[in-house]
Amino acid sequence: LARAYPDARILLSYRNPFELLVATVLAAQCTDERVNRVTPALFARFPDPGSLAAAPLAVLEQAVRPTGFFRSKARAIGGLSKALVERHGGKVPDTMEALTGLPGVGRKTASILLGGVFGTCALPVDTHVGRVAFRLGLTASKDPDRIERDLAGAIPEGEWWNFATRLGWHGRQVCVARAPRCGICGLSGACPKAGVARTR
Repeated sequence: LARAYPDARILLSYRNPFELLVATVLAAQCTDERVNRVTPALFARFPDPGSLAAAPLAVLEQAVRPTGFFRSKARAIGGLSKALVERHGGKVPDTMEALTGLPGVGRKTASILLGGVFGTCALPVDTHVGRVAFRLGLTASKDPDRIERDLAGAIPEGEWWNFATRLGWHGRQVCVARAPRCGICGLSGACPKAGVARTR
């Protein structure tokens, strides 16, 4: 994975922790590419937690509509912005407990913030990471929390972030959901599902 994806990184565009936090919430069940088309205008209009927290819900819904599930996402980003202002002085916190205490923020989103901008050992499990880990036999579970625990037990802590990021890239480019490209996969020799994986 390290040889195949030496430059693996977050695909969401952001300039600071707040922008990554909002973008990650918007990326749920939506492509990073689409989120990246929506966020420049969103952050130009609402550049910080205070301005976003004060925005009318209907305005936020229209702004994030292209990302899907726009009503719940608008409530989430408005709510987390308000919580950042009220509880954290407008700053994005840097602990799992504080991040997951924000509306709409689960372990995956928190882990992306911790590993992506705060340099903390974190192992975010998105659909791509979960699918590839399952196919490789690194987990027998489909529950993200259990997958995270299984991977954390198999991978040295200092490699968690890089491993998860590279596994995610592999899931996007080679070990795709419906038709995995086993013929070009550098992991096929170690994969119990090589040639037969059609579902997660």
